[in-house]
Amino acid sequence: MNIALNIDLAEWLNLAIRWFHLTAGIAWIGSSFYFVWLDNHLVTPKAGEASGEVWSVHGGGFYHKQKYQVAPKQMPEDLHWFMWEAYTTWITGFSLLVLVYWVGAASFLIDPAKAALTPLQASGIGAAALVAGWLVYDGLCRSPLGRDDRTLGVVWFAVLVAAAWGLCQIFSARGAYLHVGAIIGTAMVGNVFFVIIPNQRKVVAALVKGEVPDPALGKAAKARSLHNNYMTLPVLFIMISHHYAMTFGADRPWLVLALLGATGVAVRHVFNLRHRGQPLGRAILVAAILALASVTYVSAEKAGAAKATGGSADWASVEPIFQKHCVSCHAEKPTSDLVTAPPLGVMLDSHEHARQFAARVKKVAVDAEIMPLGNTTGMTKAEREALGRWIEAGAP
Repeated sequence: MNIALNIDLAEWLNLAIRWFHLTAGIAWIGSSFYFVWLDNHLVTPKAGEASGEVWSVHGGGFYHKQKYQVAPKQMPEDLHWFMWEAYTTWITGFSLLVLVYWVGAASFLIDPAKAALTPLQASGIGAAALVAGWLVYDGLCRSPLGRDDRTLGVVWFAVLVAAAWGLCQIFSARGAYLHVGAIIGTAMVGNVFFVIIPNQRKVVAALVKGEVPDPALGKAAKARSLHNNYMTLPVLFIMISHHYAMTFGADRPWLVLALLGATGVAVRHVFNLRHRGQPLGRAILVAAILALASVTYVSAEKAGAAKATGGSADWASVEPIFQKHCVSCHAEKPTSDLVTAPPLGVMLDSHEHARQFAARVKKVAVDAEIMPLGNTTGMTKAEREALGRWIEAGAP
């Protein structure tokens, strides 16, 4: 029996890398959160040279963990390092960025209505943004601003908001979001690769030589680790943001990202305060206000847009739009060279079919504006609004 296999290698590669990225990310974030929790629960030991200790119970056993603020007097025989979780997360995440947004730039990154870029130009801008992001962040950390984590945090957040605004002027909002996430992720892994691990190696080398390690090395590594802790939740949101078109589909997607990113930082701060046993009232209030502001802004913007639109809302007014921009792919027998069957089984070649998939059309063509892919057919804002009116009227 002959079996013909129709394998989409790109899709399987996408799945494999994405799965690897998710697994590595869980390992990195889990260890990062755990060690911050550990630091926040340390108490002064009753005896010994350790600077802090904590007892815990898990999995049917008791654990006694001790911390040496600079280093123990002697090098331990068996020392565990935490770095490959971070490196693997960044390598797989960068691979996904290349595979989806740089190789597929024409479909997912370039917006001809914003900038007439070639895929190579778009990818070059994206790569430059990652490098520039790390150089700016690292420069801020090494400047006098780096002496105060709060001031540094505010300035770095402002830099990221500016980057989000700028990238949204050049790329599709969805692509801009992912590049901001990549900038933050690059800063986080840069902290591990260029500061935390090298400093720890210098401490170990000093111990081996019988020298007293420089306390500044551990202090700098601890600061960068704490920065990573606060940047984690915004990155996690960006990783799943493409599922939520109401965020990057807003008229000012950079502002939505800023509000939700600030919410993530505030939520992380609440947990850090809780672990240290400090009052939570003000921090919880700030996090709640930011979350409410995010939801309110997006909801008010969409309500205002719906109220402002006007005109026909019948099938006759939108059928030409479907025929011009959708039917070449989304038909029982597509005429486009890009597909051999309607993607995801979505057919828009008749009133009955279009009405059946109206909610999905609203999500990807009206709210997110990611269809047609790369807007190669040149769908205008007015045409998207007309589809929105028709769908809001019940797709009559």
